[in-house]
Amino acid sequence: MKTIFKAAALVLAPMTAVALTSVPAAAQSKTGIAVVDLQRAVATSAAYSTARTQIQTTYKAQIDSFTARKNAIDADLKAKGTALEAAMKAAGNKPTPAIQTQYEAYQKAGQDGQAELQRLGQPIALANAYVEEQISAKLSDALKAAMTQAKVDLILSPDATVSYQPTVDITQSVVTQLNALVPSVGITPPAGWQPGRQGQAAAPAAAPANPSQQPTSR
Repeated sequence: MKTIFKAAALVLAPMTAVALTSVPAAAQSKTGIAVVDLQRAVATSAAYSTARTQIQTTYKAQIDSFTARKNAIDADLKAKGTALEAAMKAAGNKPTPAIQTQYEAYQKAGQDGQAELQRLGQPIALANAYVEEQISAKLSDALKAAMTQAKVDLILSPDATVSYQPTVDITQSVVTQLNALVPSVGITPPAGWQPGRQGQAAAPAAAPANPSQQPTSR
C-alpha cells in the first residue's frame, strides 16, 4: 500500500527571551502536529475489511488452487534441496559437474515455480490492488477532514517519529472519514485494468445492492 503524504521535518531554531518579545503573536502560535499510519487506516477501513471477506469467497477456487500448488512446489523444492545437500556432503563439499547440474536444476525449479505461482495468484493480486486503489483515491480527502477535525497543521508518519503519545495518533479519525467517504468498493477489476494506470476505464466503486452480484480480504 502506498502512502500519499510524506512527513515534513520541523526545524525549531532556539530563541532568546528578548527575541521572543519582538516576534509577532501570529508567528508564536504553536503548530498542531499529529501522527497517522495511512497504510493501517486503509487496511482497517470498513470497505477494505468487507472486500477482503468477499474476495475470499469470490476467488475461493483460485485461492485453493494457488495454495495447493504452492504447497506442492515447496515440497518439491525441499526434496531437491535435501538431495543437493546430501550430494555435496558425499562429494566432500567439492563442486563436481554432476552437482553443478543438480544445482542448476534446483534453481530452475525454483524460478519456474515462482513464475507459476505469480500467474496463478494474479487474479487475486489484481482484486486486492483494485480494492486498495479505490479506497486510496479518497485517502487524501479523509486525511484533510481528520486534520481539520483534530485542528492539526502537520502530519507525520509513525516511521518519521522517535516517540509520541497515543493521543496524537489520529489514524482512527482517518478511518472514520474513510468509512463515510467510501462505504463499499467493488472487488472485480474491469477488463484490462492495471494498478496505478491513469486514464483507464473504472468500474463503479460501490458494491451492487444485490448480494448475489457481490459475493461475500493489503
